[in-house]
Amino acid sequence: MMKLSSAEIKKILPHRYPLLLIDRIEELEPGKSARALRCVTEHEALFAGQELAVLPETLIIESLAQTGACALLTLPEFVGKTAYFGGIKAAEFMCPVYPGDVLELEVKLEKIKSSIGSGKATAKVDGQVVCLAELTFMIG
Repeated sequence: MMKLSSAEIKKILPHRYPLLLIDRIEELEPGKSARALRCVTEHEALFAGQELAVLPETLIIESLAQTGACALLTLPEFVGKTAYFGGIKAAEFMCPVYPGDVLELEVKLEKIKSSIGSGKATAKVDGQVVCLAELTFMIG
């Protein structure tokens, strides 16, 4: 299993702050799965002026998509390419995510055919599932 620092993730994904939504990859098996962490902080611009700050569900999905993209883009045939978020087959949100939470993001790729991949994604906080999703990726 591989680990990736923030600097190594930036070599794979074109995103930069504030659009890079994962802090590090804890476990990575190219073409199979990735487990990442995102530390949600109250200092993020999206929380400015909010009394009750909650991480938007769209950003949880994008964090999962970036995690899955790392699993895909570390395959030798996709190194140097770009992964595009192809869509959400299903998504379910169980509870909100707040500043101070650490999102544990996991994507298990189930199918890769040509330049399209899909997988199941789970986001947790302190071991409690906050989101389940099925995502599709396209490689360009």
